Amino acid sequence: MNAQGESRAERAASSGGPEPTPLATVPPTGTPAERPDEAVIEAALDAIAGSRELSRSQANLVRSMLASLWSMTREGTSAGDLKIADAALAEMTEAFRVFSPYRSVRKLTMFGSARTRPADPVYVLARDLATHLAEAGWMVVTGAGPGIMAAGIEGAGAHRSFGVNIRLPHEQGANPFIAQDPKLVEMRYFFTRKLMLIKESHGYAVLPGGFGTLDECYELLTLLQTGKAEPAPVVLVETPGGSYWGRWREFVEELSERGGFISPDDLCLYRIVTSVEDAAREVLDFYRNYHSCRWVGDLLVLRLQVAPNQRELGELNAQFKDIVAAGSIRLASAFPPERSDRDQLDLQRIALRFDRVHYGRLRQLIDALNRLPVPAPSASV
Repeated sequence: MNAQGESRAERAASSGGPEPTPLATVPPTGTPAERPDEAVIEAALDAIAGSRELSRSQANLVRSMLASLWSMTREGTSAGDLKIADAALAEMTEAFRVFSPYRSVRKLTMFGSARTRPADPVYVLARDLATHLAEAGWMVVTGAGPGIMAAGIEGAGAHRSFGVNIRLPHEQGANPFIAQDPKLVEMRYFFTRKLMLIKESHGYAVLPGGFGTLDECYELLTLLQTGKAEPAPVVLVETPGGSYWGRWREFVEELSERGGFISPDDLCLYRIVTSVEDAAREVLDFYRNYHSCRWVGDLLVLRLQVAPNQRELGELNAQFKDIVAAGSIRLASAFPPERSDRDQLDLQRIALRFDRVHYGRLRQLIDALNRLPVPAPSASV
């Protein structure tokens, strides 16, 4: 079976073709890819954009997408492969449309078992955490199914919830709390679903679950560990006295960290909590002073409510010099690309040449910035 739950035979049948020839028997062509005709690409861009004015970045990205379509067409890409590309793009397009009006609101994605019953204390914990975050101005994103996914939507209320449902032949559709809501997205592929569950959120709560939950948890931690996702709080939540995450932590620390497969600092990328209050505090305090980050050339810019003073800046440089590739952590104003995009121009900034390796240490730097005295946080992005 592949990651989308289809066998090779099913894929072949759906594309109307036979099973693919094993790779080892297919001789390499050695033919270089044909360069797209720029005039055709520009004409297609003009036809697609119509009267809508695109920014330079938008126009260049659409050109790149059109060039990819050109290449797939000219290279004779199979109907089955085109079907995957078409469905994935359509699903992302619909998800972008649904989430777009709410981009200014912080969101928590909640992962957990679809089999958890409403009477289970873990369900109650998930529901109450969603209620707490909604009352703090956040919205909640779940996979729209039963169990923990239903608990999150029930707690936050449909008006403050999103559902990103996966279509499976053996399971029911979206839970009744979100089933008829316009903020529900239906998807065929797990990879596009996981993209949207992670991409659109600013914090994550993972409750006990099976293979799917652990898959989502590990992918999320991998994205944070490698810098493929922006820094964000991750809380692993269970009821008091539970052993699910405690046993998981034993495995991670004893076999992965002590075995040298991850760094000790990577353990900072998550927190294990056993109460609504601790989970909510971990999520909300992450944005107490820290707001967001952006790369500008080789500089990592951290946007803050309040910048450190000179004494605090000196302490930060002494404590985190190991992750600065060159120069120092310094105060900064908005850089030209930020000003061009009008990107959070009202916030304070520090900048550093981050080594792009030690993201657990970067999380520790954010924690240190959040310990500075600042005003109450906002739920807005």
